[in-house]
Amino acid sequence: MSDKKSAVVSKAFPLLPLRDVIIFPHMVVPLFVGREKSIAALEHAAKNGNELFLVTQKDASVLNPEREDVYDIGTVVSIIQMLRLPDNTVKVLIEGKYRATIDTFECNDGGYKATVAKCEDLTMDMVKLEAVMRSIKSVFENYVKINKRIPPELLMSINSINDPSRLADIIVAHLTMKIPQKQEILDAVDVEKRLEILLEKMQGEIEIINVEKRIRTRVKTQMEKSQKEYYLNEQMNAIQKELGNRDDGKSEIQEFEDKLKDKSMPDEARKKVEKEIKKLKSMSPMSAESAVVRNYIDWMLGLPWNENTTDDNSVIRAKEVLEKDHYGLEDVKERIIEYLAVRSLVKEGEGKGTILCLAGPPGVGKTSIARSLAESLNRKFVRISLGGVRDEAEIRGHRRTYVGAMPGKLIQAVKKAGSSNPVILLDEIDKMSSDFRGDPSSAMLEVLDPEQNKTFSDHYIEVEYDLSQVMFVMTANDIGQIPGPLRDRMEIIHIAGYTPFEKLQIAKKYLLPKSMKVNGLSPDYDIKMTDKQFTQVIMSYTKEAGVRSLERQVNTIARKIATDVVTENIKKGTEFKLTEKMIEKFLGPEKWDRTEIEERPQVGLVNGLAWTSVGGELLNIEVVSVPGNGRLDITGKLGDVMQESAKAALSYVRSISTRLGIGPEWFSKNDIHIHVPEGATPKDGPSAGITLATALTSAITGIAVKQSVAMTGEITLRGRVLPIGGLKEKMLAAKQAGIKTVIFPDKNKKDLLKIPSEIKSGLELHPVKEVEDVLKLALELSNPEEFLKVVSGASLKVVGSDSDNQVPN
Repeated sequence: MSDKKSAVVSKAFPLLPLRDVIIFPHMVVPLFVGREKSIAALEHAAKNGNELFLVTQKDASVLNPEREDVYDIGTVVSIIQMLRLPDNTVKVLIEGKYRATIDTFECNDGGYKATVAKCEDLTMDMVKLEAVMRSIKSVFENYVKINKRIPPELLMSINSINDPSRLADIIVAHLTMKIPQKQEILDAVDVEKRLEILLEKMQGEIEIINVEKRIRTRVKTQMEKSQKEYYLNEQMNAIQKELGNRDDGKSEIQEFEDKLKDKSMPDEARKKVEKEIKKLKSMSPMSAESAVVRNYIDWMLGLPWNENTTDDNSVIRAKEVLEKDHYGLEDVKERIIEYLAVRSLVKEGEGKGTILCLAGPPGVGKTSIARSLAESLNRKFVRISLGGVRDEAEIRGHRRTYVGAMPGKLIQAVKKAGSSNPVILLDEIDKMSSDFRGDPSSAMLEVLDPEQNKTFSDHYIEVEYDLSQVMFVMTANDIGQIPGPLRDRMEIIHIAGYTPFEKLQIAKKYLLPKSMKVNGLSPDYDIKMTDKQFTQVIMSYTKEAGVRSLERQVNTIARKIATDVVTENIKKGTEFKLTEKMIEKFLGPEKWDRTEIEERPQVGLVNGLAWTSVGGELLNIEVVSVPGNGRLDITGKLGDVMQESAKAALSYVRSISTRLGIGPEWFSKNDIHIHVPEGATPKDGPSAGITLATALTSAITGIAVKQSVAMTGEITLRGRVLPIGGLKEKMLAAKQAGIKTVIFPDKNKKDLLKIPSEIKSGLELHPVKEVEDVLKLALELSNPEEFLKVVSGASLKVVGSDSDNQVPN
C-alpha cells in the first residue's frame, strides 16, 4: 500500500458556503441560494466553466462566514442547471466531482473565492478493500430494510458499484447523521479509513433505529391498555428507560427530591415524604395508586411548613387602614389595636394565635373588617365558607383510602395563603350542621383551641400541622346556634346594627363614591345628596341592621342617573343635585313605613321592644277581655317561649288582682285574648314579659296605657324584672318610632355605656327592678303614688290560693 498522495496543483474556484448540508462527490442535489455573496459566486462560476467549490459552515447561524467559520475540506462541483426565482433566490442543480482542501480563502463584495487542492484517494490492499466493501453492502442492506425512508431500488445501484470511494460517498449521502459526523467521513482521504468510519456509523444508526423501534412497540402496547392522552408521557418514560442516566432532563421523581431537599419542614413530615417518594419509585407509572401518591407528595411539598410573613405591628397604620374602610365598629377596632400592641411587646414565636368571633346581623361589615385586619397586619387573607358544611371530612380532610381524597378546608386555606400565619376567616360558623357523616363543629374544637391547634391532625396529610400562628376570625349571625364547647373557645365581639346616623355617614363617605365609580359616573359627573335625602332613603327604602340594602338603593340611584347621561347625552362635568321627588322617581314609592304609635293613651295596647336579625323592632301587643268562661287565647304566631311569658304574666296579674280591685270571680266569667299584630311573622323570646303584664293589667282594670312609652324585660311570677339582650337595637327602634320613654331592666344599666349618645339623646330612660315600677310609669294614672301604695301595701297571693294563704311581698 502507498502512503503518499499524488502531486496536485491548486486551482481557484468561486466558493459557496453551505449551511446544514454537506455535498459529497458523485451526489446530484438541488440547492436554494439566497445570500448575495453566494449568488455572486454562482454567477461567477456560471461564466467561468460552471465549476465552484462548496464547503460547509461550522455554525449555520453565521451570515458572513470567514475562513475559521468553515471546514477545511469541501467538494468541487459542477453546475448542471441554474434558475433565478421570483423571490430573488436562486435554485441550482449541482453534481459533486471530487474532494478538495482549502489553501487560500478570500472574501470581498464580489463574493467568496478560494484556492483549493484536489484530495487524491489513498490506495490500499485490494483484498482487504473488497472485504470491507462486502461488509458495508451487507450492513447497508440491513439498514435499508429497517429504514423505510430509503427506497429498496437503491440497493441495486449500490451492489453494482465497484469503486470503494464512490461506494462510501453515495451511501453516506443517504444516512441520517449530524453534520460533524458526515464531515468526518468527508475529511477521510484514506479510503480504508473512510469505509471503516462509514461502517461504524451505519452500525450505530442501525442500533438507534432498533431502539426507536422497541420504544414505539412498547408505547403502542401501553396505549392499547390506557388512554391515548398518555402517549407523549409514556414515550418519554420509555426513552428514559433506554437511555438511563444519559437523559439530561429531570424526571418527576427527581423534581420531588430536589423540592424536598430545599423545603424547610418538620422531621416527621420529611420522613413521611421520603417514604412516599421511595414507594413511588417502585410503582408502575400507569397504576392508579401512583397518582394518589404523586398527589400526596405534591400537597406535602406545597404546604408552607415554616414559611411566615412578617407582621406589621404598627398601631398607627392599623388605625389608618381600619378607619379608611369602616365607619363605627369601635369594639372591633379597639380589640385589633390591643392585639397589635401585645404583638409588638411579646417576643417572636411566643404569642399564640387569636380566635375572634364577630357576631351580628347581616351586612354590618363582619367579613370586610376581617379582610382589613389582614391588610393592617400585612398577612395573607383566606376566607372559608362554612355555611351548609355537614361533613367532618370538610374540616379534617379525607383519608387517602378514598377515591378523590383531599385535605380539609383548613389545610387547603393554608396552602392557598402560602404562609403558616395567615388570617383565616371562618364565615357563617353558626350555619354548620351535622348528620351521619359526622359533626364538623366537634372537629372545629381542636382547630379553635390555642392549646391544641399546634398539633392539628388532618386525615389526609397524616402528620401534625401547626396552626397556632394562624389568626382565626369567625362570623356568625346567631351565636345561639353555635354549640357551647365551641363558643367557649371564641372571643366574641358583638357587632350591633348601625344607627341611622352611622348609616348616613357610611352612605356619604363610602357607598355613594363607590357607586359613582362602579357605574361609570366618577370622575366626570357628580351626585349631590343632602343629609335629609340620605335619611329619606335610609328610613323609607331600607329596613335592616346593616347597609347592604342601602348600598343597593344608592346603586339604583347611580344607575338611573347613568341611564339619563347616556340617553340624554348629558355633557361631562354636570352636577346632579337630587331632590326628594327625584329619589321617589328613581326608587319608587316608599317601601317601609315607620311603625306609628297612637297619639292618645289606649286600654290594652302596649308598645314592646323586640330584637330581630335585622335590628330592633317596635312590637305592639294588644289584649282584650270579653265575657266568657275564663279561656285564654294567644294569637300572632308566637313561639313557645313567648307563650310561656304570656302565661307567666297572666298568673302574676291574677296574683295581684284583689289589690287592683278585681275579684277572683272575674277571671272565671271573662275570656282574655292576647294578640301580637303582623301575624304572619314568627315571634319568640322572653323579653316581652313586662309588656304582656302591662297590657293584661290595662285590659283587666280598664286603665289606659301611655303610648309614648315602650318597654322590654323578662318577668317572673313574683314580679321581678330580669335582664334582656339587644338593648342598643331596641332603643334605636324606639327612637325611630318617636317613643319618648323607654323602660328596661335595672340589670341592663351597664349596657348604656356602649350605646352611642345620639341614640340615648331625647329618650327618657327608666331602669326597673319590679313590675310595680313598670305599671307606675306606663299606666295613665291620676295619682301614681297612691296606685303604688295599693300594690305594695298588700301581699302577693300564690296563684289559685284563697285570701287566707298569702306570701309576703
